[in-house]
Amino acid sequence: MSLFWLVLLVGTIGVMGVSREKKSLLKKRALEWSLAILFSALVSWGGFDGEGHFQFIELVEWGSFLAWGPLLFALDGVSLFFLLLTTFLIPICILISQKSTKFLFKEFLLCLFFLEILLVGVFLVFDLFLFYIFFEGVLIPMFFLIGIWGSREEKVRASFYFFFFTFAGSVFFFFVILFLYQSTGTTNYFLLLNTKLSFSVQKWALVGVFLSFAVKLPLVPFHIWLPQAHVEAPVAGSVILAGILLKLGGYGLLRFSWPLFPEASFYWSPVIVCFSVIAVVYGGLMTCRQIDFKRLVAYSSVAHMGLVPLGIFTHIMEGLVGAVFLMLAHGFVSSALFIGVTFLYDRHHTRLIKYYRGLTLTMPFFAVSMLVLSLSNMGLPLSCNFVGEFFSLLAAFKYYYGVGALVVFGVLFSAIYSLSLFNRISFGGGSNYLLFNRDLNRQEGFTIFPFLIIIFLGGVVPFFVINLVKNSLVFSPIG
Repeated sequence: MSLFWLVLLVGTIGVMGVSREKKSLLKKRALEWSLAILFSALVSWGGFDGEGHFQFIELVEWGSFLAWGPLLFALDGVSLFFLLLTTFLIPICILISQKSTKFLFKEFLLCLFFLEILLVGVFLVFDLFLFYIFFEGVLIPMFFLIGIWGSREEKVRASFYFFFFTFAGSVFFFFVILFLYQSTGTTNYFLLLNTKLSFSVQKWALVGVFLSFAVKLPLVPFHIWLPQAHVEAPVAGSVILAGILLKLGGYGLLRFSWPLFPEASFYWSPVIVCFSVIAVVYGGLMTCRQIDFKRLVAYSSVAHMGLVPLGIFTHIMEGLVGAVFLMLAHGFVSSALFIGVTFLYDRHHTRLIKYYRGLTLTMPFFAVSMLVLSLSNMGLPLSCNFVGEFFSLLAAFKYYYGVGALVVFGVLFSAIYSLSLFNRISFGGGSNYLLFNRDLNRQEGFTIFPFLIIIFLGGVVPFFVINLVKNSLVFSPIG
């Protein structure tokens, strides 16, 4: 674990040392270091014992500040795959951003590296206070990514909207942390797991935790910041927002709801499941009526992420596994969809779906890529989304047949908007609005191809992930 942090920090410093005038060297150096960080994460996966729980445990002494004691960093099967997802998407963001980033390219790359440091901290730290610091710290580089390098006139407004909306939601979690520290004298996650809290304390603490992470997911009606942020964000911002940041909400619920407040989790379960069902159905309906590429993918994220708290609060192993797997699958599929939108936008400078058609004739490789992504987005068997949705639906039916039926109805919308989108842009004669169509070049092909491989492997051999996740979903302290 120390080696991984060392590579991450040295890589950030290495990018700082390159002159901002040397744009090609900046991209090369940043790409090399981001791949080295990804390799370090893969080494951690290779050394991970699938039967163990928390591993690569490190205690960091930071003095006697408020008597909190040492900070604890660790890795389990859940955080391992979110770590891999994060370190995979950052080099992709670097690869696709040079063309669209017209100014302050060095500062843009440093934003990505600082964002990676904060995201890695979220997934590896097991102290509630430091988790909150990393969790909230992520907002700062994302604020700059949207506000400075955004693509349209309202980017500044969107960045403030994103920042204040998500920050306001997180305040509830901060109050929960303060209350737990006052009540127990610690913010150490593993000590809190062994601390028995009264039901009244659990009940209201869980409300604060749920509200904070529901905004980040986001669940309906806390989702209104998401479409605007996606539309205005640069491609790297959209990839990170959809691929990783939304997962922080699901990850937080998984870590801090049922494990810390088990009685309250069962008490509030019907309410949270209702929120989830509404998100799935409403998100699907709203997605079907979108005419902008980015808004369509953004609203589809609302629908898909609605299944995550549903799986968690069924309190069934299939639901927990489905929630984790769906978050990972959505991280790859939605990121690839945003990249595909960018490829079209770079050529024709519009995201309105009505202007595109006949791409199977003029951009065959792109059309095939979009077919794979559309089929995965609708949860077709042999795709990674299918595995997550299948486990989530299985848990929903075990929880209550009515819930399962409503969720199936909502999931059907994903087939409607995914197939409708692909049909609109791919078939028919060439569009009169498009002067030329050029298929993906080599760099674009290298960017999208890894996503297609991972999506297919995730659907065909999911048990490499499922077994590790299952073994880590036994919430108990170390040893």
